[in-house]
Amino acid sequence: MRPVTNWVSVVLDLPLGGPFDYRATTAVAVGDRVIVPFGHRKMIGVVVDLPSEPSYDPALVKDVELVLQDIAPLSQSWIKFARFAAEYYQRPLGEVILPALPSPLRSLAAYQGKRAAGGPVARLDKRRKAAQSEAMQSVVPTLSTGQQAAVDAIGASEGFKAFLLFGVTGSGKTEVYLHAAAQALARGRRVLMLVPEINLTPQFEQSLRARLEPVAGPEGVAVLHSALSDGERLRAWLSVQRGQARIILGTRLSIFAPIDDLGLLVVDEEHDASYKQQDGLRYSARDLAVWRAHDLNIPIVLGSATPSLESWVNTQKKHYQRLDLPDRAREVTLPTVRLVDTRRLQMEHGLSPHLITAMRERLANKEQVLIFLNRRGYAPALHCNSCGWVSQCSRCTTFTVLHRAHQGRHQLHCHHCGFQQRVPKACPECGDQDMQPMGRGTQRIEEHLAELFPEARVLRIDADSTRKKGSAQALFASVHAGEVDILVGTQMVAKGHDFANLGLVGVLNADAMLFSQDFRAPERLFAQLMQVSGRAGRHSGHGEVIVQTGYPEQAVYQALLKHDYTGFAQHTIREREAAALPPFSHQALLSAEARELQTTLDFLTTARDIATTLATQLGSAEVITLYDPVPLRIVRVDNMCRAQLLVESTHRPAMQQLLRHWIAELNQDPSARRLNWQLEVDPLEI
Repeated sequence: MRPVTNWVSVVLDLPLGGPFDYRATTAVAVGDRVIVPFGHRKMIGVVVDLPSEPSYDPALVKDVELVLQDIAPLSQSWIKFARFAAEYYQRPLGEVILPALPSPLRSLAAYQGKRAAGGPVARLDKRRKAAQSEAMQSVVPTLSTGQQAAVDAIGASEGFKAFLLFGVTGSGKTEVYLHAAAQALARGRRVLMLVPEINLTPQFEQSLRARLEPVAGPEGVAVLHSALSDGERLRAWLSVQRGQARIILGTRLSIFAPIDDLGLLVVDEEHDASYKQQDGLRYSARDLAVWRAHDLNIPIVLGSATPSLESWVNTQKKHYQRLDLPDRAREVTLPTVRLVDTRRLQMEHGLSPHLITAMRERLANKEQVLIFLNRRGYAPALHCNSCGWVSQCSRCTTFTVLHRAHQGRHQLHCHHCGFQQRVPKACPECGDQDMQPMGRGTQRIEEHLAELFPEARVLRIDADSTRKKGSAQALFASVHAGEVDILVGTQMVAKGHDFANLGLVGVLNADAMLFSQDFRAPERLFAQLMQVSGRAGRHSGHGEVIVQTGYPEQAVYQALLKHDYTGFAQHTIREREAAALPPFSHQALLSAEARELQTTLDFLTTARDIATTLATQLGSAEVITLYDPVPLRIVRVDNMCRAQLLVESTHRPAMQQLLRHWIAELNQDPSARRLNWQLEVDPLEI
């Protein structure tokens, strides 16, 4: 029986503080969704409290129009989790709770109007359930000593414990996840497993179904990610909330899955930047997963061959327990890494003679080759040799990328604002018709390889070739089926995939990340190179990796030669500690954009003055550092000029206290209403 109350506090998906008080004339519970009037419109909100009195004059309080009862109320535990996320990342609670729900559950049109009979849940339940993909039952392999020790440690943990599963690529981390998940299911608890990218979910889903369906049941695996249709996501979400799904697999948004009876949380490739949301609520799914595991008092496993330095330092401080898998699961050796110094070489379409020779040998041996280039398109820019003109986006301070379109036509695309235009027939500056592509992207490399190896079957996998739903899965399936000889790809192919016949990996243009202004760039580059290197020789043990570089003496490459993550981590940690950079300090980034750059800089200067005054008033001035506002490297995007202000502190509570007061002050400042601004806690890119 639901309690009857007069007053309810409701959160809405608005950039306003809230919650907002309403009067309920029917029974309502915390966690219910309600339709309420707000200004001149109606909105769906979620009840988060039942106050004894409204926070303002009762005569001004409006009535709840309808209580939606087609799903069970969101649990108190889940709302507590959402509240933590809102407070830590400094966002209104409604901007956390509502976007975490499937679109139909927060859409007014889904409940009101001619086509809204019964609501989206009732309509979905009437439809025949989509057929599940059948998974072949798999043989349970014998665990290695390291794998068994890891499974035993996870299984023996009582209550919350964070494990860092540190294993070289191909060491069998997935097998540890599967065994630990089976243990949790056997105890009657559920499992949430996070992967960094959508294209990794099909193979994980297949493994989970093949191994755990006998325990979890035919409807026991639910997949949640942003590429699902509204109906697919609603169906999966309902199966989780109703307790039908025992294993939940998904990308970062699945951390908000409505589960209270979790027994295990797994974050695969925990170092991956894809776990950080880059708009709206800018959360880290990995960090929220650790908090959620702690709150639910359950173990969490963070797996990686190249852990984030934050997690590595946590093992050194004994906050996490490290579980090592130093050897590959199959009795095969790690691939040999070769650095090819390109400074004095005659290159052929961006390929060194060493790489071309190695490719010929592998192809003659009927092995597959992967060419890794983290730059999509045909070429990074188009330029004129006569006058030096370079294709520039009219809306952004960046070059437009040359793309090969259908029937061999070319177009210029801006990867920042989405602007597209035809390639001009002649140089806009001098009229010369002999314009040339500058540099190489995956499309151009694919074209050159098809010419260089006419007998080979060449396939490209990047964001352009996988735009259609299901296309990435189909392309990867063709690689696994042996229908591809040379695979050209971006970071989409670098991690998680077990290519059985891949013998050689060639890495092009790795140096682009070496001298980035971002202090995390070397860490990202090393992780990327280790991950893509790990695709080679996973079954044969005769894998080879060739990295073309103009700076072979760099520490990143020298550590890669020895597959020495530990050495690289210790070297980088010493540098970070000396400079008081994360994980030895905490950061927040206030960003702003406006039509004029001076408008953003003036706002950020005012914001800095406000923060300086607040830090003094709060007694935290000594542990808070406020840097000067600066324009972004790419200042203008889509005709908006951007700048940022960095805040740093060695004391997280002091930082959080300052941010909370700062946001409140900025919301009241008139200059803040004349531009777009947002605050990001724990930014990954500065």
